[in-house]
Amino acid sequence: MEQRNLLLAMAFSIGILLGWNVLFPPPKPPAGQTAETSATNSNANAPSDVALPSASVPAGTAPAAAISQALAASISREQAVKASPRLEISSDRLHGSISLKGARIDDLTLSTYKETLDANSPPVTLLSPSGSPKAYFAEFGWIGGSEDVTPSADSLWEASGGPLRPGNPVFLKWTGSTGLIFERKISLDNGYMFTVEDSVRNPGNAATALTPYALVSRTGKPKVTQLFVLHEGPLGVLGGSLKEVNYSDLMDDGAKSVMQENSTGGWIGITDVYWLAAVIPDQNTAIKARFMYHGQGGQDRFQTDYVAETAMSVPAGGSAKFTHRFFGGAKEVRLLDNIETKLGVHNFDLSIDFGWFYFLTKPFFYTLEWLYGILGNFGLAIMALTVLIKLAFFPLANKSYKSMSQMKALQPEMVKLRERYGEDRQKLNQEMMALYKEKKVNPASGCLPILIQIPVFFALYKVLIVTIEMRHAPFFGWVQDLSAPDPTSVFNLFGLLPYDPSVFIPGGFNIGAWALAMGLTMFFQQRLNPQPTDPVQAKIFAFMPIIFTFLLASFAAGLVIYWTWNNLLSIAQQAFIMKRQGVPIGRRAHAKAEAAKKSNSG
Repeated sequence: MEQRNLLLAMAFSIGILLGWNVLFPPPKPPAGQTAETSATNSNANAPSDVALPSASVPAGTAPAAAISQALAASISREQAVKASPRLEISSDRLHGSISLKGARIDDLTLSTYKETLDANSPPVTLLSPSGSPKAYFAEFGWIGGSEDVTPSADSLWEASGGPLRPGNPVFLKWTGSTGLIFERKISLDNGYMFTVEDSVRNPGNAATALTPYALVSRTGKPKVTQLFVLHEGPLGVLGGSLKEVNYSDLMDDGAKSVMQENSTGGWIGITDVYWLAAVIPDQNTAIKARFMYHGQGGQDRFQTDYVAETAMSVPAGGSAKFTHRFFGGAKEVRLLDNIETKLGVHNFDLSIDFGWFYFLTKPFFYTLEWLYGILGNFGLAIMALTVLIKLAFFPLANKSYKSMSQMKALQPEMVKLRERYGEDRQKLNQEMMALYKEKKVNPASGCLPILIQIPVFFALYKVLIVTIEMRHAPFFGWVQDLSAPDPTSVFNLFGLLPYDPSVFIPGGFNIGAWALAMGLTMFFQQRLNPQPTDPVQAKIFAFMPIIFTFLLASFAAGLVIYWTWNNLLSIAQQAFIMKRQGVPIGRRAHAKAEAAKKSNSG
């Protein structure tokens, strides 16, 4: 019975890890490039973005982002930036520019984040102008009247002020053919939040009705990590709930697909693993929001947008005003929390895919961040968190290890029962249960440490792959990125042999030093547990550390460090309890087992 429970627990763990590894394979970035740069990764040869046919734009919705015919042919990003007059953006976190043609925010680079760990790596580029191969931008405007009444993507705005930086807004102005005067004030905070205050003045004699809109447009499907556990693509909080739409889902619905949601307030945009571009309306305004895809001529275009449900009246001699916000930057947890608190943007932190274990994942992050502030290293913070988790479950684990120690002490008697009733399975089980009852041992309690570890494992895995604070976070020695697999390999003796093992190993599979350490600690921990008396079960049990070593080798190094350290703490705790229970350990246990076998055979 106890062997069955133990094997069931181990099979359960292996099943989860195997399923996880098969369904959610680790990211495989191309050579010389990390998966984190997916914000700028798309087909370099993709054609530039083009206007969607007007027939695809339902009445009362935001227009599809368009470009001027002069940029219809794909050009380099640098050429696209130079193709229109611009206002500079300059802050500690961002640099780039705003195009005065169309008044788009379409040139953003994240100054404090690099694409790779290389010291010479360029900073991460988030947004790019129309006409470039990876066009990605935000646009704001008004719907109403003919094209020359409201500004379009080709309208050239007048500018004053600049450069745009925190505390120094810029001002734009454009006048329509009917005399409507459109003015825009753009401000930037100390993070990545832009405030776009749009106003319209009507000097004419007749009232007019205009509807504000905002959109995020992206050309080309970016290369994503392909982890089912992680969402990348269009998303938003609409109607009070999170809406996530995969690129592939939109594309599967056809060349012109639209998903529409109604909401009061909320936000909508496009996310990568670590970066977000999102537009945010006034939180008291009723809006119609869309997730949109258009594919034509081998080109993919994605757009998220919103438009106010009710048009705003601009009376003769009067004015109207609407405020949009745009977030374009890194998904830093504290920063997103502050936006929700200060600006009232509901569930803005859900742009980080904390997943089903949100109730564990986010507290784990806060705890790791706190420990990092004390220890100065996220690897040490993970180890300290492991100690805190062990302390939290200390009474339960103690009870479990005490039961396992008692079962280990019963091994000689279990061998005798198996020798006596080996052919009668029913009688054997009855006698085993009677022995457990007599000795007051619960055979199922040994499964608890493993079952507890599974949700903790998943939650910590989420923290490591979705929070930007873990990206490129170093440990010590060879581990310079806790969110990436251990770079060392047993196949070249951890760097002693002068060749790259990925060249000879299909798929670049690797077993690093930390994965090997995890397997060894699991082996030693296993030696403290009751051993199966059945030879077949014993062989299966003996292979578990090897299987787990291979399974965990491709996981984030921080996760393998957690598991290894957890094993060491468990070994220490279990050995201490066994010593107090008078259960022999190591050579003494082996000698006692051999003596029991000789006694039985005699």
